[in-house]
Amino acid sequence: MKLLVTGGAGFIGSNFIRHILNQYPDYEVVNLDLLTYAGNLDNLRDLDQDKRYSFVQGDIADDDLVGRLVKEVDAIINFAAETHVDRSIQDSHDFIHTNVVGTHCLLEAARLNNLRFHHISTDEVYGQLGPSDPPFNENTPYQPRSPYSASKASSDHLVLSYFHTYGLPATISNCSNNYGPFQYPEKLHGLFITNLLENKKVPLYGDGLNIRDWLYVEDHCQAIDLIFHKGKIGENYCIGGDCEKTNLQIARQMLEILGLKEDMIEYVPDRLGHDRRYAMNYNKIKNELSWEPKTDFITGMKKTIEWYKNNIAWWKKLKK
Repeated sequence: MKLLVTGGAGFIGSNFIRHILNQYPDYEVVNLDLLTYAGNLDNLRDLDQDKRYSFVQGDIADDDLVGRLVKEVDAIINFAAETHVDRSIQDSHDFIHTNVVGTHCLLEAARLNNLRFHHISTDEVYGQLGPSDPPFNENTPYQPRSPYSASKASSDHLVLSYFHTYGLPATISNCSNNYGPFQYPEKLHGLFITNLLENKKVPLYGDGLNIRDWLYVEDHCQAIDLIFHKGKIGENYCIGGDCEKTNLQIARQMLEILGLKEDMIEYVPDRLGHDRRYAMNYNKIKNELSWEPKTDFITGMKKTIEWYKNNIAWWKKLKK
C-alpha cells in the first residue's frame, strides 16, 4: 500500500510515518508538507536512504499538486494543520487556509480518485469541561472556542459531509494532547523541557490549574494505525490518554525528574479564551479495536526528557 501522509514533517506526522514504515515493510509513504515553522525535515532524517519514503514540499490547498500526487497512492492520512492556539488568536488566516481550504482540497482529490481518507483532529473541537463533567466522547456536541479549534471543527464536518454525500471511505480521530520526541518547542512539554535544560524558567499561564488529558505520541500512532486499517467507515474515534494533569503538575513533575526547585516556575498572564479542562473517553476504540494507551505518564515524561537531552542540536536551532 502507498500512503499520502500530509503534514508528515510535523511532530505527530513524523512519528506516524516512522511507525508505519516500521510496522509494514511493504508500505510506501509520500510525505507532503509545506514546511512552515513547525515542519522540520530533521524529524525524518533517518529515513533519507529508505526507498519506501519520499518527500514533496507543497501546500495541501494546491489543487494541481494534490491532484497529481493522489494518482499514485491508495489512501490519504491528513495530519497537515496549523495547530497552535496562541498563533490562531494572533492571526487566524493561515488556520482557515490550511485546516479548512486545505482539507477540502484533499477531500475533493480523494473523492475523484475513490481513496481511503483518514483525518486527524483534536479534542478542542468539543469546547471545555467543567470540574465534574464526564470526559468528551464521540457524541459530545461540537463547541469550539478558539479560531484554531473552530477551523478543526470545520474540517471535521467537511470530512463527514463527504462520507454522507459521496460515500467517501473516511474516518476521523479526535485525540487528546500529545507529548513525546520531535515536538516543536513552543508546545507545553517541548517549551518547558528545553527552557529547563537552558536553565530558564518555565512560563505557566494563569494559576497553572488548567487540565489536559495527556497521550504519549507513539500510543497515538498505534491508535491511528488501528483506525485506518480496522475502523468503521464514516465513524469518528476519540483517543485519550486516561491521564488528566494540571499544567502545574506537569511543571512540577519535570522539575522533580531534573532535580530542580519550584522557583524555576514563572507565572505569566493567562491567554485569551484559555479552556479550563479537556479529557477524552476512549471506550469506543477500546471496545471496537482493542486499543488503550500503553505508556504511563512518568515513563513517557522520562523518555521525552531524555530525548530532548540527547537531541540538543535539533531543538536549539528551532529556539533561535
